[in-house]
Amino acid sequence: MKKWLGIFLLVIAGSIYAAYRYVESVCFKPLNYQTPLVFELKRGMSAKALANELAGQGLVSHFGIAYALMRFQGYHQKLKAGEYLFDTEVSLDAFLKKLTTGDVMMHRVTLPEGLTTAQMLELIEQNKYLSGDVTEAAGEGELLPETYTFAKGESKNNIIKKAKHDMELAVQHFWDNKSEGLPLKDKAELVILASIIEKETGVKAERAHIASVFYNRLNKGMPLQTDPTVIYALTQGNKDLGRSLTRKDLGVDSPYNTYLYKGLPPTPICNPGLKALEAAAHPDTTPDFYFVADGKGGHRFAKTLAEHNQNIGLWLKNK
Repeated sequence: MKKWLGIFLLVIAGSIYAAYRYVESVCFKPLNYQTPLVFELKRGMSAKALANELAGQGLVSHFGIAYALMRFQGYHQKLKAGEYLFDTEVSLDAFLKKLTTGDVMMHRVTLPEGLTTAQMLELIEQNKYLSGDVTEAAGEGELLPETYTFAKGESKNNIIKKAKHDMELAVQHFWDNKSEGLPLKDKAELVILASIIEKETGVKAERAHIASVFYNRLNKGMPLQTDPTVIYALTQGNKDLGRSLTRKDLGVDSPYNTYLYKGLPPTPICNPGLKALEAAAHPDTTPDFYFVADGKGGHRFAKTLAEHNQNIGLWLKNK
């Protein structure tokens, strides 16, 4: 009798050991996938649903093992929704543990300098990783061009609020630290001028020089005569003009037409970036009142109309 009892106990012990080694191999050895894996833990997903999902994707042989491990380790109470990126050589235990950390994948939406608010809102609207409808209002020049990071499912309105908040902080900073004697009534005018600078040049080194030209004109009571404001008058920032300006365009009756109306236009014509804001707040000191494209991506500057006409001739020659 004792002999059979001993054999029975050995069989039980062997079975327990075999079961332990099997569970250990399932829980603590690398899962069966060969390339980095993106796994989305959906909001509200239960531990059982998660275990079934892992089994359905072939990551575990049976959902019961994953579910039991979650219960044993207490992971089922700490799961955090989101997208998670896993390298290879990750065990089931490490996989489940990461789902409790909230260390989710981050996505990006880039709002480039010089886009109008309508164009930026369209980029946000079209981003497939953002959620909800765009209901947050944003005026022209109120969104800071930047790359914004977020987890999948972030509200589109939250990105807009973030861009508005960041722009407010940036504008306040440059307004508080601007050069003395600038002919600006308030920080709104700083943004308006920065938006014109942004649209006039993509050459960072030129921006403060172009700012000086506009300030020189404002101080003399001269019209700014800048093409981007006329383009905005024609499009209202809702689309690209899609063609070059014509002489007829320069006669459009609009407060944005700085060929007809002196001073700044009533609102920004785009969303200026930090460099354009900095140029508007800290212009160079120059005697120049004119600039024209040099045909190489930059501009030639001039103090007098005669010099400017010569520069126009050079531009036409190189065009």
